Amino acid sequence: MSTNEITRRDLLSRSAAGISLASLPAWYVGEAEAAEQERESERPKKVAANDNIQIACIGPGGSKGGFRQGLGDTRNIARKTGVKCIAVCDVEKLHREEAQKAFGPDCAAYNDFREVLARKDIDAVVIGTPDYWHAIIAIAAMKAGKDVYCEKPLTLFIQEGRKISDAQRKSKKVFQTGSQQRSDGRFRLACELVRNGRIGKVRRVEARLPNGSKGGPFEPKPVPEGLDFDMWLGPSHTTEYIQERTHGNFRHWYEYSGGMMTDWGAHHLDITQWALGADDAGPTSISSYGTLPSHARGFNTPVDFEVTYQYPNDVTVLAQSKGENGVRFEGTDGWIFVSRGRIEASDERILKEPLSSGAIRLYESNDHAQNFVDCIRSRRDPICTAEIGHRSATVCHLGNISIRMGGRKLDWDPAKERFTNDDEANLHVSRPYRKPWKL
Repeated sequence: MSTNEITRRDLLSRSAAGISLASLPAWYVGEAEAAEQERESERPKKVAANDNIQIACIGPGGSKGGFRQGLGDTRNIARKTGVKCIAVCDVEKLHREEAQKAFGPDCAAYNDFREVLARKDIDAVVIGTPDYWHAIIAIAAMKAGKDVYCEKPLTLFIQEGRKISDAQRKSKKVFQTGSQQRSDGRFRLACELVRNGRIGKVRRVEARLPNGSKGGPFEPKPVPEGLDFDMWLGPSHTTEYIQERTHGNFRHWYEYSGGMMTDWGAHHLDITQWALGADDAGPTSISSYGTLPSHARGFNTPVDFEVTYQYPNDVTVLAQSKGENGVRFEGTDGWIFVSRGRIEASDERILKEPLSSGAIRLYESNDHAQNFVDCIRSRRDPICTAEIGHRSATVCHLGNISIRMGGRKLDWDPAKERFTNDDEANLHVSRPYRKPWKL
């Protein structure tokens, strides 16, 4: 089949594109088909072995209680034409052996990410580690000349994001943040309609997130055989091994992540920023209420919460642990709700009437992994750059900081990335690393 003969069935049969375009208005699917045909025509159909993009996965996770986002992202990228995974790295022996097996006999396995970055034959890395490792590895990778795909949320604290973005600008490396909802047609359509005034003036946005966890208290245990726990801790503080701190549960500890505020907020608050045209800015004030777990030796991120952000132009954004998971935009002329499963509006005409030829249109990608690969070859910016990932993560961190400050109102300067009315809150903009780790 020639590149000009791609049909709607062909497009929707691809897993990423099928998820992205299913149940969208016909006019929007037609536009997506035409754009995908054009992109497909620019991609190589066959790549010589010495022209492959060779990638490595740092932090693949494992099948037995592991957090496997890194392995999944790497598989998606390695399936693209001319891409090959030649190295994996994990501090747990079982995880790296499983990942090595997934990519075949030519794939090497490492315990220390620095050995991966020292290889001159690796063009790009996929970072699937827990959040607190992202900044150190991402910046080191760019300094080593690698392009980077880094899972969301991009950072553990705000200052890390500024350093990542600055390093990307200096190195000019391609950097994709794994906020893949930007590559979902439903979310892009919702954002374009909001940007073009289809629901009138935006008054309120609800970013509806899951509740956190109350797990604990937990007891220390012997470090499992095959786990380099000191390397797992990395820049975080020294602590006894508690199984529930590791694998997928890391997200419920402030030492390593930010709970649902960052885990899901990095998705839905990212879409909120996109729709409001606030990728280079953010809110100007934050207030909140939230409940934190009471166990001294248990999960410590918010369980139930509501964070209120004030944006310019009198827009109120709520990040809340209630309601159907997704984002609801409310304006003077109607509303739009969007999630990974559907998009709907107060009036079906909001969705079904095509945008005009002069309408604001947003960056289009229907496959987050393919967009990363395309940009490695073209050297263009991907759909979710380091700066975008940083700004979206910042909104999440601001919510957590407000909750930790007892919910009091905090005034935020997005340009200076500092609180203007609270010195105590500014202490949470950065955190110390355990020696010898540093940015």
